[in-house]
Amino acid sequence: MKGADETAIAILGWLADEQELMSRFLTLTGTDAASLRTAIGEPGFMGGLVAFLMDHEPTLMSFCAATQTPPEEVVRAYQALSGPMDFDGD
Repeated sequence: MKGADETAIAILGWLADEQELMSRFLTLTGTDAASLRTAIGEPGFMGGLVAFLMDHEPTLMSFCAATQTPPEEVVRAYQALSGPMDFDGD
C-alpha cells in the first residue's frame, strides 16, 4: 500500500505518458510544465492530482488499470490530501 504522496506522484508519472490528460490537468490547475517540479512539493498540488482522477471515474479506472493500483488506494490518498469532507455545505 502506497502513502498519499506516493500515490499522487504515481498519478503524475502516469499523466506524463497521457499527453491529452496532462494538458487538461495543467489547464485546470493553471500550472505549466516548467513549474511542475516546484509544485510537486506543495500539498495543494498533490491533492489536486488525486482530485483530478476522483472527478472522472473513467480516468481513475484507466490509472488504476495501467498502474495496478486499487481504486481504494486512490480514495485513501484523496481523503488524506484533501482533508475532512463536509457534506453539509457548511
